[in-house]
Amino acid sequence: MSKNTKFLLISLPASISPTNSHDEALTALRSAVTTDYGTVFPFAIPEFKIGTLDALVQQADELAKLEAGCEAVAGKVGDSLKTILEGDEGKIAQQKTVNDKPAEQYLKSFHWNKVKYRADKPLGEIIETLQKEITSIDNQVKEKYSSYNQVKTNLTTLQRKQTGNLSNKSLSNIVPPSLIIQDSDYLETHLIAVPKQITKDFLRSYETLTPMVVPRSAVQVAADDEFTLYAVTTFKKHSHDFIHKCRESKWTPRDFKYKEGGKEEENKELERVGKEEKKVWGEALRLGRTAWGESVMAWVHVLALRVFVETVLRYGLPLNFVCGLVRTTPKLAKKARSSLDASYSYLGGNAFGRDKKGRVTKDDSSTSAEMQAAGHMGDGGEYSLYVCYEFEIQ
Repeated sequence: MSKNTKFLLISLPASISPTNSHDEALTALRSAVTTDYGTVFPFAIPEFKIGTLDALVQQADELAKLEAGCEAVAGKVGDSLKTILEGDEGKIAQQKTVNDKPAEQYLKSFHWNKVKYRADKPLGEIIETLQKEITSIDNQVKEKYSSYNQVKTNLTTLQRKQTGNLSNKSLSNIVPPSLIIQDSDYLETHLIAVPKQITKDFLRSYETLTPMVVPRSAVQVAADDEFTLYAVTTFKKHSHDFIHKCRESKWTPRDFKYKEGGKEEENKELERVGKEEKKVWGEALRLGRTAWGESVMAWVHVLALRVFVETVLRYGLPLNFVCGLVRTTPKLAKKARSSLDASYSYLGGNAFGRDKKGRVTKDDSSTSAEMQAAGHMGDGGEYSLYVCYEFEIQ
């Protein structure tokens, strides 16, 4: 979905049309928004079982928190897809679908999912179902992507051992076994990676670095563009001190134990972890695709519930309202809201003062506090004259 798309989910009483007709009310909403500021689509919301006023106010608060949670989970899943697909926007967009549709198409043709979220259940049960679902999605994605990151780290470490320089790469196919003193009670061979620019310093000083270094024991094993690898023999009782002094001199001691067939084992391990990484990558991608769609679906259903609850609190019973989805842009959203405010300012009644031109003033802090306490506050903590929620799906 375009990053330059914003949606407004709006509910208005059907009484905005002279005949209380839903179709006419939707037409009036379209006229108020105008095509200059956005496109209006019908958004069908079923009627739910309504409890007490106190329950509705509490549910309005729960739904506000749940919507923020759904948005956060959808965002985290989107970030995970971005990571696993290395930021390829085209491939990421292909994975971001809801019910196998692009998110915008899903919104434009929204129908309440009566199989997953039974509308004949009490509101509290539906909210609890959505809470459990979004928590489960979050936990599954965290677990799978943690596993993938671990496997990816293991593979990167093994690959670095194959392709790095002599200070960190595997030495199993570089050091011949004849250079390593084995099964000696007194002597030990150390492999030291020395930066090329200071090899002369190394050769001049290694014998006197600590006591009991075997004179002239330094043998060049290999060299690359950055380091030269030397084998040096010392007496075991001074090995620890020798290694410590090497590090102080900015030489890199390599921990190496010769093992028969070590090279073959490393290659097999690299192949095994490479296959595992591909397998877990595929699993993480499939889960990410599914989780993003399900989290967005849950999010949109929570928005629908927010509109319904706020509609009951705002317009009262019996219910007779029209709901519309406005597709606009972040820049034009403010103009669309201003146009709606101008058309439906009378819905605010006497709750707010008005300026000389009859426009509602929204800086009455005491009224806003009362509305917030009653559960009537919209997004951003600002009371609006009608039910309206703004959102963006990235």
